[in-house]
Amino acid sequence: MLSRLWRSAALATLTVTFLGASAVLAESVARAPEADAGLSAAGLEALSETIQGYVDREELGGAVALVARRGKVAYLESFGFRDREVGEALKKDDIFRIASQTKALVSVAVMMLQEQGALVIADPLYKYLPEFRATTVAVAKAGGGYDVVPAKRPVTLRDLLTHSSGIGYGAGPAADRWQKAGIVGWYFADREEPIRDTVSRMASLPFDAQPGERMVYGYSTDILGVVVEEVSGMSLDEFLRSQILEPLGMNDTYFYLPREKADRLTVVYSAQEGGGLERASDAVQGAYVNGPRKSFSGGAGLLSTAGDYGRFLQMLLNGGELDGVRILSRKSVELMTTSHHDGTGSLFAGEGRGFGLGFWVVEDVGARGVPGSVGEYGWGGAYHSTYWVDPAEEMLVVYITQLLPALGLDDQAYLRAMVYGAITD
Repeated sequence: MLSRLWRSAALATLTVTFLGASAVLAESVARAPEADAGLSAAGLEALSETIQGYVDREELGGAVALVARRGKVAYLESFGFRDREVGEALKKDDIFRIASQTKALVSVAVMMLQEQGALVIADPLYKYLPEFRATTVAVAKAGGGYDVVPAKRPVTLRDLLTHSSGIGYGAGPAADRWQKAGIVGWYFADREEPIRDTVSRMASLPFDAQPGERMVYGYSTDILGVVVEEVSGMSLDEFLRSQILEPLGMNDTYFYLPREKADRLTVVYSAQEGGGLERASDAVQGAYVNGPRKSFSGGAGLLSTAGDYGRFLQMLLNGGELDGVRILSRKSVELMTTSHHDGTGSLFAGEGRGFGLGFWVVEDVGARGVPGSVGEYGWGGAYHSTYWVDPAEEMLVVYITQLLPALGLDDQAYLRAMVYGAITD
């Protein structure tokens, strides 16, 4: 009861601006959220109770939720445990594996290079990675097996940005060949080889679909990460750090965690079929602290905090700028957050969302059937995280957890409904 009363009082007085590298986590008292950001303190308190309920029922180990509106963080709360076994409470600045949320940063990196005249996204991939000049596609046969045919055209950088390159995660018709090559799934942190070498081997493997034919979610952004390395002359780690992370004050975002910050890395849990949680295996925890630190996966490799990722999203919401630092032009952000195709072949095809250059994009709120706005964009990650930006409402939401698998958990639906339900203006 005391914790609920404290949260209610805090939410009635706490608004944090995005000014300064660490301000997102500084709980300084300012005007009430409902006056400053148009959000209801009572509605946000109800959201806290709802998320806490998932922890209490042992459906979530822990989560951090951040809601910012009109350039201010009106809500930043942590729930549950960083480590349930030792009873260590989760803190708002604890570090999570953000998996596919990495893709947005690498997509931004590609657009930065386009603005600098180092590439254009209409370019064929082979211009930068010559081994992709002549590629093949696996076509499943009705009676089983598959044929391998030449690709009808080269893959472009735009294909990679929109996940319409035809390159999956190694589970398509030619899965046997991808498995033999040792390239299956999104996790690369334990690899002894640089990502450039892994991607180079992909070029000789049959793709899942013809380039441009449909959306196939897979290694496209890992490949883009290698393009960033080739064009910039830096490792992907160095490029992101010097061009995006440090300029935006994202000081807790890494491919591999500095050992002095290891005690802030959350423990991953797995939902069980009969209910409850179990500590995930060491393989699922990943080699983000003690691994070889060689493979910088542009598709799913980063660790981050809610605060850091909120700063990145606020930059996009501002049209490419934050705290006087410009990362992208407004027109590049507009291009990224405009639908380039209808998501054919994806899980969200036909539900009012298309896909831009790194994000799903809402085109029809009614067809989608949940609260939101036309022009809203976002994505998520394998550990049950999600984020979205709603320009019409000047709002962004970051929700990161430590759960794999989640087994159909419905907390994200309640999060969305209650965030929009808290809007008062």
